Amino acid sequence: MAAVTEEQQDSPVRKSSEQLKEKVYQGNGGVPGDLGEQEDYGLSGVLEKEQSDILKSSRNVCELLEKIREETEALEKQVVNVCSSGPPKVAAALSAAVEVRCSLDELLQREQRISNRLQQHLQGTKQWMEDLGQMCNHVDFIERSMKYLKCLHHIEELSAAVQQSLMINSVWDAIKGVENMAALDCGLNQSQCSHLRDFLRQTLCFWHNIIKDRLTSDFEKVLAQLQWPVITPNQSVTTPANYQELSSQLEGLLLQLLALQTSDDLISQRASASTQGAPPSTLFPAAPSLCLPIQIMLQPLTKRFRYHFYGNRQTNSIHKPEWYLTQVLKWMENSATFLEEKVQPVFDRSGQTISAKVALCQGLVCLVQEKVASDASRMLYDDGLFCHLVEEVLQFEKDLRSHHSYPAMLPALLHILLDDAFLQKWLAVERKMAVEKMDAMLSAEGAWTSQYKDISDMDELKAPECAETFMTLLQVITERYRALPSPAAQLRFFGLQKELVDDFRIRLTQVMKEESRCPLGVRYCAILNAVNYISTILRDWGDNVFFLQLQQAAVSLGQQEVLGSLEMTEVGRLASLEGSLFDGLLSLLDRLKGDMLGRLLHFLMRDTAEKAQPYCQERWLSIPPPQDQSAMSLSSSACPMMLCVRDRLLNLHQVLSVSLFQLAWQGLAEKLDNFIYQEVILSNHFSDGGAAQLQFDMTRNLFPLFGHYCRRPENFFKHVKEACIILCLKVGSAILLKDLLKRSEQEATDFEDPSPESALNELGVFCLAPCDVLILLDLKASLPRI
Repeated sequence: MAAVTEEQQDSPVRKSSEQLKEKVYQGNGGVPGDLGEQEDYGLSGVLEKEQSDILKSSRNVCELLEKIREETEALEKQVVNVCSSGPPKVAAALSAAVEVRCSLDELLQREQRISNRLQQHLQGTKQWMEDLGQMCNHVDFIERSMKYLKCLHHIEELSAAVQQSLMINSVWDAIKGVENMAALDCGLNQSQCSHLRDFLRQTLCFWHNIIKDRLTSDFEKVLAQLQWPVITPNQSVTTPANYQELSSQLEGLLLQLLALQTSDDLISQRASASTQGAPPSTLFPAAPSLCLPIQIMLQPLTKRFRYHFYGNRQTNSIHKPEWYLTQVLKWMENSATFLEEKVQPVFDRSGQTISAKVALCQGLVCLVQEKVASDASRMLYDDGLFCHLVEEVLQFEKDLRSHHSYPAMLPALLHILLDDAFLQKWLAVERKMAVEKMDAMLSAEGAWTSQYKDISDMDELKAPECAETFMTLLQVITERYRALPSPAAQLRFFGLQKELVDDFRIRLTQVMKEESRCPLGVRYCAILNAVNYISTILRDWGDNVFFLQLQQAAVSLGQQEVLGSLEMTEVGRLASLEGSLFDGLLSLLDRLKGDMLGRLLHFLMRDTAEKAQPYCQERWLSIPPPQDQSAMSLSSSACPMMLCVRDRLLNLHQVLSVSLFQLAWQGLAEKLDNFIYQEVILSNHFSDGGAAQLQFDMTRNLFPLFGHYCRRPENFFKHVKEACIILCLKVGSAILLKDLLKRSEQEATDFEDPSPESALNELGVFCLAPCDVLILLDLKASLPRI
């Protein structure tokens, strides 16, 4: 019964288990298999565990069934929630998409219907549009024709008004009508109606010329009664009886001509535009636009100029350009008073900013430009004539700018010389004449003597005549090209100057080599003075404002002829004004000067050394002490050396410039100091008397020879002076000093002992090293050997 009961009890359990599995599997149909498998696996585990307990105890069957039922319901709810949570949202989205698709299809259908209706409408109105376009074009044509006719009628009205004004002598109304025509012409400048523009311009020119001719005739009559032009400065001017009336007429005519200026400028522009295809002249700029009164006043002067300086007249001489240049300057000067008193006040009252004097000068300069350009082209193959023309043009330019206040912004004659052909010729003539002058100045009789030799205050540099003449030549070249309006052209002349300086340096070097056998000769020293003089002048020029401006122009323009092969750092120094354009030449000249000074000092020392040989062989050990001598005197063996030094110094002082002589005597002092120290002091031993005698010879005889040229000559003989101090030390002091120096060498000096340098400084020894002092102490015969 127990077994049957267990089986009976077991069968409901198994049945419920199977039912639970089926429900789980059925409920898992809408979810992934993983979830079902996981649930199955978990449930199987529970069942197996529970079944094992059931087998042990059958009393828990009811509780187990209830528990399983609750868990099954919970699992079913979870499965249902999982399966039903997603589809409602997806369905809503799909429904919305369907509605949008339907709306889009409906809109597309409406668009197609409207497009079809629009095409039908356009097809129906196409013919209407074509008819309307033709009608608008016709209306536009009629409108433009009306405007054309109105403009043509307006031109005819203006022309008739001008004609009527001239018939009744109303010049101001006629001028106003011409001004209106000029304004209309400017307004039609962009119009495509070429025939209308041509008709207007022809009408404008017709009436403008008529008014201009009438005013010109009246203006010339008034000017003639006022005795214009003023040809000579002493021209007799008698005041006419109707002077006041003439003055009022002159003022009225000037104002009328100025009012006519607008149309005159317009006509002149049209004329210049019509000839624009012709190649422009490069010799001189286009003629300036002068006001009408000045143009009329220039006419008699132009006639006179062309009469006298063109054709077969004797005054038209290619050899005498100064004739017409001077004449033009005289006309400017003679006309100034008339213009300032009678014309300029009218210009000022009319509100014009025109200078009557400058305007007249402009017109006369144009005449001269044409003449100079014509003559210069005929002088290209004659150096003398071309050089003379350049000189006269430069003088004319100078007078024009300085005496007649001609503005710098307005071109004059120098612009003609900037033409490449004329500029090349000018440079060639400058180079040729400069070389000829260099040959002449170096071969002249007084080439190596100073023209200021008898004037001590003016002869500090003692420059020979050839050097002064050469620098004057360079200065004249500078003054000639300084006024050129083009920095590029100025730099070309500066390049020529550098070539000439280098050529002159080479010539000086050649003459120096011929004279190097006798460096104390007058010619050798004159060459040295010449090199120093040129260097000094070039350094001064390097700080000159004009050459500083050229320096900036050379850097900005990148002129290789001037800058040469300078590195970027050197070009940067020039740009920052740290260097100068003469640095290359100055380095060559300084090298030549240093070489010549070296040769001179070498010759001096060789001569001095020969005279000093007896002094070097003096028996210094046998000289008695000073207390045994009645009076100390110069050593007899030193007299030749002292005389030689004195004579050479006097000679150099007379033939060398101040700066060169200072370098020479200082160099000689340095070499003498080394020579006496090496050949006299270190080569001998000295008794106390010998040391005293050496000190007497140096301090009382040699040093004073140089005392004429400085306050403390002993400072230039430091080795000799300090050696004499050491040799003249008393025995006790010498022993103590030697002991100190030796102990310092052995590095056994006590902390309390003074340093060797401080001990030597207390004695006045600053130049000699301790080891040199030990050598000198060993030369002192009275000092016992330690």
